Amino acid sequence: MTTILEIAEKIVAEGPICDHCLGRQFAKLSTGLSNDERGRSVKLTLAMDADRRLKDNGDDALLTEMAPSSIHAQKTLAKENKTEIDGEPAVEKCWVCLDIFKNLDFWADMAIEKLQGIEYETFLAGTKLSGLLSENEEILWEQAGTAYAEQLKSELNREIGKIISQKTGKTVAFSNPDVMVTFDIAKKEADLNIRSIYIYGRYQKKVRGIPQTKWPCRNCHGKGCDSCNGTGKQYPESVGELAGYPLWKAANSEDVVFHGAGREDIDALMLGTGRPFVLEAKAPQIRTLDLTALEKEINAYAAGKVEVSKLTLCGKDMVEKLKTEKATKTYRLKIKFEAPVTNDALTAVLKELEGKEINQNTPNRVKHRRADLCRNRTVHTAELERTETEGSFDVAWVKIHCDGGLYVKELTSSDEGRTVPSISGLLGIGAKVDELDVINVDIQDIE
Repeated sequence: MTTILEIAEKIVAEGPICDHCLGRQFAKLSTGLSNDERGRSVKLTLAMDADRRLKDNGDDALLTEMAPSSIHAQKTLAKENKTEIDGEPAVEKCWVCLDIFKNLDFWADMAIEKLQGIEYETFLAGTKLSGLLSENEEILWEQAGTAYAEQLKSELNREIGKIISQKTGKTVAFSNPDVMVTFDIAKKEADLNIRSIYIYGRYQKKVRGIPQTKWPCRNCHGKGCDSCNGTGKQYPESVGELAGYPLWKAANSEDVVFHGAGREDIDALMLGTGRPFVLEAKAPQIRTLDLTALEKEINAYAAGKVEVSKLTLCGKDMVEKLKTEKATKTYRLKIKFEAPVTNDALTAVLKELEGKEINQNTPNRVKHRRADLCRNRTVHTAELERTETEGSFDVAWVKIHCDGGLYVKELTSSDEGRTVPSISGLLGIGAKVDELDVINVDIQDIE
């Protein structure tokens, strides 16, 4: 089995190497040591063995090979040859890392300057090596093997991170750091990736005609044209914009993205306890937010059109939960019938729908933007709340509790037979939703 000294001897034969790069080849051996401490120890032991060979056999080959990398070897050779070392003894430039470990403060200071004005408590350093450094490391591994080695970039990340932490008082975090600093060694640049802030809440939409998120203009597809007054938007405002703008200002972020637990139609109200949502502030300069004050600012800015509540900090995983959790929804429908309907007839139809699985092809009105699939959703309860007149009537208010993803407008109209069963189909009378309110979205809130 090859010993540590035998491996080290192969390495120094390749050329001058610094303590960090030599010690890194044995990083997985022993604990509580830095790589440069390992490198110094190995060099000293190898220099002592080289001196032993010289004294025992007159063999100075290893000392000569080590001299560019070891001050101790230089001193021994100078003493043996009765020569003086010109000035302070020094090792030559490391052929592996090109002496990058002598300039760690340069990289740390670059990061600290980039981080000026950004609020953060935790960070992590990352490195993109130049092609030359990567190639040098591969050459070294061919000689030393990789059984005990650590990657160059791993040591750089750790050592630069230590300096940044010492100079700023901030903490290195390997999981979910507030900021990720990535150094491009070849370009001598540092890039920041600032972790988003996620805020959970519920919103009510109290006026009709507002989409949940921004819609690009149908004519210019967001570029800006005469029909959209240069805004690039089909509608002047959205729930996401009304809720997101105050957060954008408060966090001084690059952008705010709105994530909703489903969405209501543009012409529908969102009432009751509101619809769960997450606001994502991207690349925020400010992380400490007063959510009570933010809630008030959003509601004042939305001016009665939208109202948010229960704002709470959450993690990125909450976005996935909102998108995947199967919530049930409760709707209030104002239905207009093409002919008079009696209370008994409508009540009987609603009773028949309860517990029924609805087979629903993608509605005609959304086929242009959604796959034409058959979806199966269940109606849990259906009840008649009130009617416009006593006796027979052509307007009624109905409450439907159903699986999320059921198109209740088409549950009412049948959508030319694409939804079965439907209120219209069971009655044998044409019907359509005149007004739609969402009154509950059943997803458990963050505790």
